[in-house]
Amino acid sequence: MQANLDATLASFRDAIRQAGDSRTPLRLRGGGSKDFYGQALAGNVLDTRAYRGIVDYDPAELVITARCGTPLAEIEDALAARRQMLAFEPPHFAARGQASAATLGGAVAAGLSGPRRQSVGALRDFVLGAQLMDGKGEILNFGGQVMKNVAGYDVSRLLAGSLGTLGLITEVSLKVLPTPFDDATLRFAMSQADAIDQLNKWGGKPLPIAASAWHDGELYVRLCGATAAVCAARDALGGTNVDGSHALQLWSALREQTHPFFAPAHDAARALWRIAVPPVTKPLDLPGAHLVEWGGGQRWWIAPDDSAASADQVRAIAQAAGGHATLFRNGDKSVGVFTPLSAPLAAIHKRLKASFDPAGIFNPQRMYSGL
Repeated sequence: MQANLDATLASFRDAIRQAGDSRTPLRLRGGGSKDFYGQALAGNVLDTRAYRGIVDYDPAELVITARCGTPLAEIEDALAARRQMLAFEPPHFAARGQASAATLGGAVAAGLSGPRRQSVGALRDFVLGAQLMDGKGEILNFGGQVMKNVAGYDVSRLLAGSLGTLGLITEVSLKVLPTPFDDATLRFAMSQADAIDQLNKWGGKPLPIAASAWHDGELYVRLCGATAAVCAARDALGGTNVDGSHALQLWSALREQTHPFFAPAHDAARALWRIAVPPVTKPLDLPGAHLVEWGGGQRWWIAPDDSAASADQVRAIAQAAGGHATLFRNGDKSVGVFTPLSAPLAAIHKRLKASFDPAGIFNPQRMYSGL
């Protein structure tokens, strides 16, 4: 098996060097479950799925290391067998009726986190180390397998959300967490403004709130932790208890965007915006459907067909609140999927790109024009 893995890595190196010599763009791709995310796709596909497998898993140290092509489902199954999990809940975005194609490398490159991000942090916060094949076909190692290993740690985290524009992530070490002993979900009937206000009040108290979501007049709060803490919080908060199986379906649907709110966004004509703002921000003055997550910090907005709001207007509203807006699915990507960078930040991005990918072959333009 090791010989096959070495041969696969060698084939990656050859493809990258040939692409660099000819200045031919390469499209780094795992299962393709995040193809919709980012700017237009370009380049010859370099499929990473052959380079797969868990390299090391130490439940006692709460660390797992795996190759880029390893299916997320395989990693999650291995962790579940030891009552552990990827606490940041990376979405799979499996096509309806199909098994998940999501890979570890793709998850890290996309940098997306699920509902629990509110309480545990983002994917990048769990990256301990990474191995990268750069534009010269050379293997670079950053970070390690323990939180105290600081050398190169920021570079490892830099790869999270880079959409493969800096190089081919070949291996990643992630921190994992134990599965909570107890789990409960409560439902409250309230307006969006009241929900945001209430979530911020609860956020200042020692409550085991793992996730929250508001949509269409209903607020859902997920409690996770020790049984005594969950029971005490449930008594203190009130609300209506949601049946366990229905609660799991709810949080999974939010994570995978199969919740009814997201249904219009599966129509290529409807734009789905992801707006990050301070949790205390009042409801945004945008017509259309809204869904609020992460204690008020993440706002999803689906623009109505007749919406006159332009990308500049949406971003101006987000900026006025101290946040930013991302065109997550569909829409006119010529306006830029991500908020345009200021000149100083754009210069930093260009220098980073040139350092890791001097020929500019990795997923060109996937994040920003000119990169």
